[in-house]
Amino acid sequence: MSSVFGGVPRPATIRLSPNRKGARVIHLHFTATDLSRVRFAASPLTETVASLRALAAGRRGPHLHRPWIDRFAGRADRLRERDLDLLRALVRPEGYIPDFLLPPPGRRSSTFADALAQVADADPAIVARELAHLAAHRIAQRGPGREDRRALLQALVDRPDAGLGPVTEALEAYHRVAIAPVWPRIDALLNDDIAYRLDALADGGVDRMMSNLHPSVTFAGETLSVVKYYDGHADCGGRGLLLVPCAFAWPDVLVRTAQPEPPSISYSPRGLGRLWAEQPAQAGSALAGVLGHTRAALLAQLDLPMSTSQAATQMALAAPTLSVHLQALRAAGLLTSRRAGRQVLYARTELGERLLSEAGRAAVSVR
Repeated sequence: MSSVFGGVPRPATIRLSPNRKGARVIHLHFTATDLSRVRFAASPLTETVASLRALAAGRRGPHLHRPWIDRFAGRADRLRERDLDLLRALVRPEGYIPDFLLPPPGRRSSTFADALAQVADADPAIVARELAHLAAHRIAQRGPGREDRRALLQALVDRPDAGLGPVTEALEAYHRVAIAPVWPRIDALLNDDIAYRLDALADGGVDRMMSNLHPSVTFAGETLSVVKYYDGHADCGGRGLLLVPCAFAWPDVLVRTAQPEPPSISYSPRGLGRLWAEQPAQAGSALAGVLGHTRAALLAQLDLPMSTSQAATQMALAAPTLSVHLQALRAAGLLTSRRAGRQVLYARTELGERLLSEAGRAAVSVR
């Protein structure tokens, strides 16, 4: 069995090293071929799975994702308790997460449906081995309810082919309630981070691109080192490296080295603190009186670069209608646009930032 996100490395791909003083570290060793095959991807399924950890951890105190956690609490009754129990057993607050839950995206942008189809197509024998490993994992199984979780997991191990149906159904239901409503904003943040990394690559090569992925990640020579709770070494073996920005990975880094896919690193994107920030201009503000409610609200949304379709989803408007508003704001110098692959991304300019800020201050003074 392969090593997985936060999991215990397995001999097929990881060579364990004895624990030494200080932090434990996993080292990914590159060849020139691997460096030529580094790529990025955003994954709604990765966000969905990682968000289950945020839910578990967030109840224990202050949390960066607290606004989202509170929002989900108001929607949790839309889910069946048995689905939540199953997902909580599969994705623990710490430690091992089975590989089959997080198949690597094949493209820079993939849909949740495509990723879920990959889960449904997982090899039942591999699924059974990974679930058995999860049931015995000393870190993942900390906390109350261990025996109930083990019984649930054992039932899946006994019939992994039949068990995949309930798993995908639970993931789909949870994603629809917890992630789909906020996915356009998350997706915008992830793609903004990818654009920043690619600019860094163009300016300073792989060294600069890797230099600030995460405080626990360092890149030197031909080795990427990640502070984890275990020590180990893995050879990329010409498979390259997949970098997956993931908002809900915070504050951890998730490492996956399963063969035959390339190793992957999921890290927190830049600007994560903006994700749940309140927007500065509301529909009833003074700015709406000048620009109109739709354009004022749209300008407020575009603190993160978004495509027309992403912004249309956020605003609940048809894309052609929204495009007219985007072009008007761009013509006024309040938005800028840039191409990213097949999409055109729009974001506020400095002038747009100042206009929102001044409108917000004026609204406060009137009150």
